[in-house]
Amino acid sequence: MYVGTLSFDLLLGDVRSLKEKRSVVRPIVAELHRKFAVSVAETGDQELYRRARIGLAVVSGDTGHLTDVLDRCERMIAGRPEVELLSVRRRLHSDEDD
Repeated sequence: MYVGTLSFDLLLGDVRSLKEKRSVVRPIVAELHRKFAVSVAETGDQELYRRARIGLAVVSGDTGHLTDVLDRCERMIAGRPEVELLSVRRRLHSDEDD
């Protein structure tokens, strides 16, 4: 079994309130979950209205499939015009890790 995680640090575009931030972040989280069947949530910077951290996780028995899903998720976020992708942290874990 393999687990892959991504953590995105995002700068949001023309957002002036936490309510506007939610209107940008919620659709991104929902689309990642719907299109790629990943577990995903906003994981940080909740009090900052122009920044967002989104984390996601995928479990698979095949590292090739896992890498493909993570790559597609990263491309989707990078292609969103309403956000700027500042950084991505990727981790792969195996059930054989100590």
